[in-house]
Order: sequence, then structure tokens, then C-alpha cells
Amino acid sequence: MAGTKCWGRLAAIAMTMAMTTALGACQGSLMGGSPEGVPVSVESIDGAPAPVQTALLGELATAASERKVELVGSSAEARYRVRGYLSTAMEDGETKVSYVWDVFDAQKRRAKRLDGSRSVTLASGSISAIDKETLAKLAQASMDEIAEFLSTSKSVQTAEVLDDESPVALQ
Repeated sequence: MAGTKCWGRLAAIAMTMAMTTALGACQGSLMGGSPEGVPVSVESIDGAPAPVQTALLGELATAASERKVELVGSSAEARYRVRGYLSTAMEDGETKVSYVWDVFDAQKRRAKRLDGSRSVTLASGSISAIDKETLAKLAQASMDEIAEFLSTSKSVQTAEVLDDESPVALQ
């Protein structure tokens, strides 16, 4: 369990660094950047090994930039904090990769749950075998939903940094 938390924290640090690097040039010119002009932090992505998490975060950063969603590091001020979950399952003889994004507000309440799935071909049937193209498609679909939520959201508060021990509400 401790090793999992350590890897999760290392992955979060790597993801934050990747986001910061990928979006650094955009910060000054987008005037906040997101559809609502608010920063969003991706705090974690569970259910996949660290290399897949890091690759998905890079794809999310690209998709966010294309949609003018401002991603910030996990220690930065953000109106919303996002926690993601990936899983694979066999359905009707096909492997499906499913994703869930829980978007939390300043009071650490889940403001929105976004989810989806995609049929994929994985060499080993394991999520660790997912390719860059599939990750890009998952990131694009995910960021479309996040951008739409931000565009329709009326909240103006800034989310606090969530503790690792903060309970995640499941519905």
C-alpha cells in the first residue's frame, strides 16, 4: 500500500512537471485560458501504471491547450480539481478502456462526474499495453467533456489542494 502511494505521488509529480512544461508558453497569452477563464488541476489518474499515467497526462495537456482549458500543477490555485480513473474490461469479446473523471469544487464536493469508454485492441489485454493514439483519443474525449462542464459552470471559487487522505465520493 505504501509503495502504491509512493508511485502515485511520483506519478503526480511527473504529471505536474509535464503539464507545466507543455503549457508554460500558453500561460501569459490566454488570459486564464479555459472556457470560463479558470485554472483546473489534474490531481491523479488511478488504475494505470505510471508510464501510462504520464503519457495520458501529456495527451490531456495537448487536448486542454487545443480547447483553451488552463491546466495547472496540483499545488497551484485552481477552481476545480480533477481525479481520474482508468480500467479495462472485456465486453462482447472486445476490450474496452473506460475512464471516469471526478471534478471537485472548492468545498471538496464532487461537482461533476464524467465518464466514457472506447473499444481498443491491446496486445496483452492489459492497460499497460495501451498505445499513444488510443490515449490521445481518450484525452480528447475527456477534455471535450471537461471544457463543456467549465463552459456551463457558474462557480467562481478556487478549489483547495486535496489531501491524499481526502475521501472520494462514489455514486
